[in-house]
Order: sequence, then structure tokens, then C-alpha cells
Amino acid sequence: MALFSAVLPPAAVVESLATEVAGLPQVDGVRWSAPEGWHVTLAFYGSDAEADAATRARWLGPRLAGMPAPRIWLQGAGTFTRVLYVGVYGEGISELGLAAGAGDEDRPYLPHLTLARTRDPVPRNLPRRLSGYRSEMWTAAEAVLMSSQRTAEGARYAVVERFPLSQQAS
Repeated sequence: MALFSAVLPPAAVVESLATEVAGLPQVDGVRWSAPEGWHVTLAFYGSDAEADAATRARWLGPRLAGMPAPRIWLQGAGTFTRVLYVGVYGEGISELGLAAGAGDEDRPYLPHLTLARTRDPVPRNLPRRLSGYRSEMWTAAEAVLMSSQRTAEGARYAVVERFPLSQQAS
């Protein structure tokens, strides 16, 4: 089991993105993430012995308390070595990621939503086909602590705890 914090997109955004993804060509070796598992990772905390959910929730709560709810949208696409993602843009998402511990990782925080993983490099036509995509903007009213369990069918995600974000204008 692995633990991470995330922001979950609303149903309308998931539906919009799923429609866009459905129009993409099917390519051998591309494993698509299920829309019901789509999320914007804030910070990854580790797996197995490191993944004590109660301890992590107690650590995360004070770090997120009073954090403003980010106003964000999904737009365009990019790749990591073998990952296709859509970008996440807006006010407050980077600050929320850093508060959740993204700065503790060995790489810069890049807000994104993973769409697919591949064995080989991501085919170039996939991010190009998504380059014009933009979702509606939404306010992420909460961050969540999630667990991820690897199965033969892919990852199974579950919300462990919810952390409300401040709705007050600053």
C-alpha cells in the first residue's frame, strides 16, 4: 500500500476529460488510468512500512489547516519518461502541494493528472492530440489522503481522510 495526498476533480471535469480521452487512438502498450481514479497528486509519502495512514493523517492535518482552496483547471498534456499527463493550472495548487509535502521529494512539484503509463516512451501523437484540451475551472474544496493498492488490474485508490480547505477570499 502507498499513501499520497491529492485533490479530486469534480464529476463534470472527469466527464469532460473522459470524452476527450475516448477520442484518442488506441495504442499498444498504453495502460490508461480509469477515470474514477483520476486525481491531482499533491505529495507522495511512500509505501509498505512507511505508509502508516493514521500517522500521516495526523501529520498532514496541521499542514493543510487554513490553506486556501485552489482555483484550478486542467489543460494540455505532457509526458514524463513513461507517463502521459494533463497539466493542472491555477491559483494556489503549487502552494497546496508544497504544504502537503511535495517539496520534501527529490524533484520539483509539477501539478498534473496522470492519464496513462507505458512500457516504452509515450507515443508523441498522444500529448499533441490533447494539446488543445482545457477543462472548466473549479475550486478544490478539500484535499484528501489516499491509499493506493497495486492489483493485476491496476491501482485501486481509496480516500483515507478528507481535509477541508478554506473558502474565504484572501
